[in-house]
Amino acid sequence: MTVFSLGTFGFPEVQADGRPIKLALRKGLALLVYLAEAKGAVARDVMATLLWPEADRETGLARLRRLLHRIELTLGQPVFETDRATLRWSPAVELKLDTHLFESACDRGVFEEACRIYRGDFLAGFSPEDSSEFDDWAFFRREALRGRLVHALERLVQDRNAAGDHVGATAHAGRLVELDPLSEVYARHLIRSLLLAGDRSAAERYHAALTQRLRDELGVSPEAETEALMSPATAPRDAIPATRYVKGAGVHLAYQTYGSGPFDILVMPGFVSHVERAWEHPASRTFLASLMKLGRLIVFDRRGIGLSDRVGAAPGIDVTAEDIGTVLRAADSRRVVLFGASECGPACVKFAVDEPRRVAGLILFGALAKGCWSEDYPHALRASQYDAWSRHLIAQWGGPVGIEAFAPTLANDPQARAWWAGLLRAASSPGGISAVLEAFRDADVRHLLPKIAVPTLVLHRRDDKAVRIAAGRDIASRIKGAEFVELDGHDHWFFAGDQQPVLDAIGRFTATLPLEGRGRV
Repeated sequence: MTVFSLGTFGFPEVQADGRPIKLALRKGLALLVYLAEAKGAVARDVMATLLWPEADRETGLARLRRLLHRIELTLGQPVFETDRATLRWSPAVELKLDTHLFESACDRGVFEEACRIYRGDFLAGFSPEDSSEFDDWAFFRREALRGRLVHALERLVQDRNAAGDHVGATAHAGRLVELDPLSEVYARHLIRSLLLAGDRSAAERYHAALTQRLRDELGVSPEAETEALMSPATAPRDAIPATRYVKGAGVHLAYQTYGSGPFDILVMPGFVSHVERAWEHPASRTFLASLMKLGRLIVFDRRGIGLSDRVGAAPGIDVTAEDIGTVLRAADSRRVVLFGASECGPACVKFAVDEPRRVAGLILFGALAKGCWSEDYPHALRASQYDAWSRHLIAQWGGPVGIEAFAPTLANDPQARAWWAGLLRAASSPGGISAVLEAFRDADVRHLLPKIAVPTLVLHRRDDKAVRIAAGRDIASRIKGAEFVELDGHDHWFFAGDQQPVLDAIGRFTATLPLEGRGRV
């Protein structure tokens, strides 16, 4: 039996039993790749529309029949299984696809193998003529795979440095900075690894190049944390990020703990997160550092997001609530203040209802109880509006999309825009975040709100551009004894704009919590 191999990292290649086959048909290559990625039957109409979007149905189907015949002539044997309505790679054909091998290696945690397989971006430099729909599909697939590569490289940098293989960590960190040259998180990975490897001169050269790049492209200087790495008094080993992993329900979750105090504060910032990049923006770092004055800070990335394992399904409310418990157990936290912002509010509500003995208090910021409009819930977008917003967000993924609504006070700040764009790319992919947003659209925790039996504070800015303040008022009205605080401003991000009133309200709330709710036992 002939073994066919498809290489899609870079310009697509076809091999039969290890021998390259020249297929001088761009649409033929596109068809082979799409069918291989589909892992099953594809409707003929779908395939014809994908390759010839401007053609009428009969013309497209006729072109598809001719193309299938020409491909099999070139490959020298039948490779398709077809009927009147569908087509697929024949189950009798042994097919190896590099993207599937890459994702399998990532799923198994064999990140070295995964990074070897990824030799270039998906279908880089390839496009069938006049096939815009195929190009759109390839873009989203490319971004998803690139996101998994970033995740794999970050894990390798951490693992290699922890094992004392600083030269190996440096190589992987070098690939990270190539992927995002303006990310200071990735830059610090490389600088730390070089310093730990004893190559200070190389670290200094890279630091100088980074400084010039940030000045030329963003008009900013490196952050204090980056500069501190280059201080002779800084011990690089102590500067390695304290990102740890815990396995829960088959998925590794990335989390960090910072500081100490009379109680723990778990912060969940919204639909995307990245436990290391959250510290990269000065305003975000200032807010989190201020919380550390109140108690031990715990942050984590939900499954499928940030540095946690990427998964095939969106992290729904029940699953995220379960992950909260997994992280709290790993951090040895018995009683915690939950801070759930925006889309993460419902998961915190769920956990507070399910595990009230472990929750000292609940803080909801800019949150909604329901993802979209209904006759009895007019505080959110209608489903059609939500879907239109979601499509816009996904189409612009990779840039600072949404910052004008999420943080109007930062929308014109080049450093903030670059940070947000980089966080989005590192936290998820267009396809991955699409599933997350779709899951939240269908979420509804209104029935849980009357069951909350822990002290609750609801915070909302009066002119929030992303979530109407009426949604915050509605949440507070459904929770017995909840305190509602209306804040000035129009930023949706809790750290944007004037963050001091937010911190003051949190400080007053935590000061009233019962003493038995303030610690780990």
